[in-house]
Amino acid sequence: MKTFIYRCNLKPDMYIYLAEEDVFDNVPKEIFNSLGIVEFCMELEITPDRKLAREDTKTVLNNLKEHGFHIQLPGNESIETIMARIAENKKHE
Repeated sequence: MKTFIYRCNLKPDMYIYLAEEDVFDNVPKEIFNSLGIVEFCMELEITPDRKLAREDTKTVLNNLKEHGFHIQLPGNESIETIMARIAENKKHE
Protein backbone atom coordinates (compact mmCIF):
# COMPACT_ATOMS: atom_id res chain seq x y z
CA MET A 1 0.00 0.00 0.00
CA LYS A 2 1.37 3.38 -0.96
CA THR A 3 1.63 5.53 2.16
CA PHE A 4 2.38 9.21 2.64
CA ILE A 5 4.19 10.13 5.83
CA TYR A 6 4.21 13.56 7.45
CA ARG A 7 6.32 14.86 10.34
CA CYS A 8 4.45 16.68 13.11
CA ASN A 9 6.34 19.65 14.55
CA LEU A 10 4.90 19.60 18.09
CA LYS A 11 6.72 16.47 19.20
CA PRO A 12 9.88 14.83 17.91
CA ASP A 13 9.27 11.34 16.48
CA MET A 14 5.55 12.01 15.93
CA TYR A 15 4.37 11.19 12.42
CA ILE A 16 1.06 10.74 10.65
CA TYR A 17 0.74 8.17 7.87
CA LEU A 18 -1.95 8.78 5.25
CA ALA A 19 -3.48 6.41 2.71
CA GLU A 20 -3.88 9.33 0.27
CA GLU A 21 -1.44 12.18 -0.25
CA ASP A 22 -2.49 15.38 1.54
CA VAL A 23 -5.93 13.95 2.47
CA PHE A 24 -6.45 14.72 6.15
CA ASP A 25 -10.27 14.57 5.94
CA ASN A 26 -10.49 11.29 7.91
CA VAL A 27 -8.41 12.59 10.82
CA PRO A 28 -10.70 13.83 13.62
CA LYS A 29 -10.39 17.60 14.01
CA GLU A 30 -9.24 17.31 17.65
CA ILE A 31 -6.41 14.96 16.69
CA PHE A 32 -5.41 16.98 13.65
CA ASN A 33 -5.24 20.18 15.70
CA SER A 34 -2.97 18.45 18.23
CA LEU A 35 -0.39 17.63 15.53
CA GLY A 36 0.81 21.18 15.00
CA ILE A 37 2.32 21.89 11.60
CA VAL A 38 2.60 18.78 9.44
CA GLU A 39 5.33 18.57 6.83
CA PHE A 40 5.57 15.94 4.10
CA CYS A 41 8.42 13.60 4.93
CA MET A 42 8.31 10.63 2.53
CA GLU A 43 6.29 8.27 0.40
CA LEU A 44 6.64 4.60 1.34
CA GLU A 45 5.25 1.35 -0.03
CA ILE A 46 4.12 -0.69 2.99
CA THR A 47 3.47 -4.40 2.51
CA PRO A 48 2.58 -6.99 5.17
CA ASP A 49 6.15 -8.37 5.13
CA ARG A 50 7.86 -4.99 5.33
CA LYS A 51 9.40 -4.27 8.72
CA LEU A 52 8.98 -0.75 10.08
CA ALA A 53 11.46 0.69 12.56
CA ARG A 54 9.02 1.76 15.30
CA GLU A 55 5.57 0.58 14.28
CA ASP A 56 3.81 -2.75 13.86
CA THR A 57 3.24 -3.15 10.12
CA LYS A 58 -0.09 -4.96 10.54
CA THR A 59 -1.44 -2.22 12.82
CA VAL A 60 -0.36 0.52 10.41
CA LEU A 61 -1.96 -1.23 7.42
CA ASN A 62 -5.19 -1.90 9.36
CA ASN A 63 -5.43 1.74 10.47
CA LEU A 64 -4.77 3.01 6.95
CA LYS A 65 -7.44 0.72 5.47
CA GLU A 66 -10.01 1.30 8.20
CA HIS A 67 -9.45 4.99 9.03
CA GLY A 68 -7.29 6.36 6.21
CA PHE A 69 -4.53 7.36 8.66
CA HIS A 70 -2.17 6.08 11.35
CA ILE A 71 -0.33 8.14 13.96
CA GLN A 72 3.14 7.21 15.14
CA LEU A 73 3.46 8.62 18.63
CA PRO A 74 6.71 9.51 20.37
CA GLY A 75 7.91 7.22 23.15
CA ASN A 76 5.20 5.33 25.00
CA GLU A 77 2.42 7.89 24.59
CA SER A 78 -0.86 6.39 23.37
CA ILE A 79 -3.59 7.94 21.27
CA GLU A 80 -5.87 7.51 24.30
CA THR A 81 -3.53 9.74 26.34
CA ILE A 82 -3.63 12.43 23.67
CA MET A 83 -7.44 12.26 23.41
CA ALA A 84 -7.78 12.48 27.22
CA ARG A 85 -5.53 15.56 27.25
CA ILE A 86 -7.61 17.17 24.47
CA ALA A 87 -10.84 16.43 26.38
CA GLU A 88 -9.36 17.91 29.58
CA ASN A 89 -8.25 21.07 27.75
CA LYS A 90 -11.76 21.48 26.29
CA LYS A 91 -13.22 21.43 29.80
CA HIS A 92 -11.08 24.44 30.72
CA GLU A 93 -12.01 26.52 27.66
